[in-house]
Amino acid sequence: MEGASEETLTSVSSLVTVFENSRMTGAVPRVHGLEAGHQQPGCRAPTSAGPWEKPTVEEALESGSRTVSRRYLSSLKNKLSSGAWRKSYQPRTCPGSGTQEPEEKKIVRELLETEQAYVARLHLLDQVFFQELLKEARSSKAFPEDVVRLIFSNISSIYQFHSQFFLPELQRRLDDWTTTPRIGDVIQKLAPFLKMYSEYVKNFERAIELLATWTDKSPPFQEVITRIQSSEASASLTLQHHMLEPVQRIPRYELLLKEYVQKLPGQAPDLADAQKALDMIFSAAQHSNAAITEMERLQELWDVYQRLGLEDDIVDPSNTLLREGPVLKISFRRSGPMERYLFLFNNMLLYCVPRVIQVGAHFQVRTRIDVAGMKVRELTDAEFPHSFLVSGKQRTLELRARSQEEMISWLQACQAAIDQIEKRNETFKAAVQSPEGDPQEQELQSVELGLRAPQWVRDKMVTMCMRCQEPFNALTRRRHHCRACGYVVCARCSDYRAELKYDANRPNRVCLDCYTFLTGNVLPEEKEDKRRGILEKGAVAGSEQSLICSFLQLLGDKWGKSGPRGWCVIPRDDPLVLYVYAAPQDMRAHTSIPLGYQVTAGPQADPRVFQLQQSGQLYTFKAESEELKGRWVKAMERAASGWIPGGPDDKDLSD
Repeated sequence: MEGASEETLTSVSSLVTVFENSRMTGAVPRVHGLEAGHQQPGCRAPTSAGPWEKPTVEEALESGSRTVSRRYLSSLKNKLSSGAWRKSYQPRTCPGSGTQEPEEKKIVRELLETEQAYVARLHLLDQVFFQELLKEARSSKAFPEDVVRLIFSNISSIYQFHSQFFLPELQRRLDDWTTTPRIGDVIQKLAPFLKMYSEYVKNFERAIELLATWTDKSPPFQEVITRIQSSEASASLTLQHHMLEPVQRIPRYELLLKEYVQKLPGQAPDLADAQKALDMIFSAAQHSNAAITEMERLQELWDVYQRLGLEDDIVDPSNTLLREGPVLKISFRRSGPMERYLFLFNNMLLYCVPRVIQVGAHFQVRTRIDVAGMKVRELTDAEFPHSFLVSGKQRTLELRARSQEEMISWLQACQAAIDQIEKRNETFKAAVQSPEGDPQEQELQSVELGLRAPQWVRDKMVTMCMRCQEPFNALTRRRHHCRACGYVVCARCSDYRAELKYDANRPNRVCLDCYTFLTGNVLPEEKEDKRRGILEKGAVAGSEQSLICSFLQLLGDKWGKSGPRGWCVIPRDDPLVLYVYAAPQDMRAHTSIPLGYQVTAGPQADPRVFQLQQSGQLYTFKAESEELKGRWVKAMERAASGWIPGGPDDKDLSD
């Protein structure tokens, strides 16, 4: 056995010498394969390669000059993080050997032999490929030296560590095995240096891309690589496969050392040191695994930036992509939603529009909303289900997901990003999320007026100015939006300008109320305040503090032949009156109806119809469903009996 070890070491040393001599003569001679002479006497090579074995020469010849794909690199990470591949490993046995030696020594011998072969491969990478390419770059100037250095990263440091420290230490310990049967202390001393592999692994995919680019771009570059790859020393494998060896090496250490610990006797003096060394090797493997994960994150981030057009204010390697996907934008003017696309990062939300001609960038960034200060909540909108609100300092968006599950996923992802920002910034006050229309949110909005983009009220939700209550028309009184509060107002009520902080302190169109709040200027009123009319009860306030509210179709001659829909509300503070509005956001009711009427069912032909009847007056309504009709009938019957809200049985009436 000792003779076999010396023969193996001699063959590796001879191989290194041959490579050194070949570089001086300018040619790479044909020598024996790297694995030749590394089997124990009497042992047969395993019939199937383990998960970390390199491909056979025949497989390499069949595949030609294959490159290492990103998918293959990801599979390495999965194998490293999974323990299943370790279970399938069986240590090699030598049934034909004449002498018996302890199982743990066989594993140490295998560790030494694989290390010798690995050092020879590192020599091939560093002293042959790397140095030959550098020499060609200096002499021909056909490609930059920096490209060569980027491709091989810190391979020189790795080679020096293994050839000058790790391999000699293992060799000395095996030679002195009779007096010092242990390797745990050696590996403990050298294991921390294995973390240098993370730099190599992190640079690996970029190196493969550069290698492919310059192989196609520079004939001298390609000629040097082809000449070395054609040698028998390269085992007919490509440079890419040799570069993969360092990525695979640390998991091999973990595999062998774990087997070594299992074979040690219970009272072995090396057991504690070997177990500690195994933990350190596992830590180094996790370090490499983290490097692969970080590399994949940066690659994914770069792909996203390319789809966005590589805008300078967006590209930042510190960003983390949390979620992306299509959504629908609910327009405050158009009737139908519009297709949009969101990219959620750890620090910003990008609101994008898909490009019609996707040459280069696939999306155009319309708005960037900072996660710091952003708020999200679900919207209760019967017309647009699965909708949610994103309110940021730069803009507020009403969006619609394709399903309830997708909406919840977006809300959770956004809220998680918001929470993470808040944890890192102790001075940032947690955003107060309250139900839609909650008085707490209204107070918060008044404090933040001008600091964040408001949620605009949609045009079709109002029929009159939300400040002066005058009805809109297409010619003399058109709709405008206050850029501070988001209300729909007429031109007379929005003929003011104030600087808004969320829009870089640029002057924006605002209503009179917001102008007074933001500037402190009080304008003289042209006429005295008139007393509040009986119908001037805002639909929004009534809906938020109502016993029941919904759309009802108004039937009969009283409402016209078309049978329009009205937003009907029974306020909690005025429970004996039904207010009918033209739209849910109107500030003045179209009419009010006392509820001392008799409630009767409508014609049998439609079970959703019900009527109010008293002293010859007849009002006919049609609900959207029988269940909604039942709730309305119950509310009106209670009002007719003089019932006062506040009891335990009035919760089932709210919509």
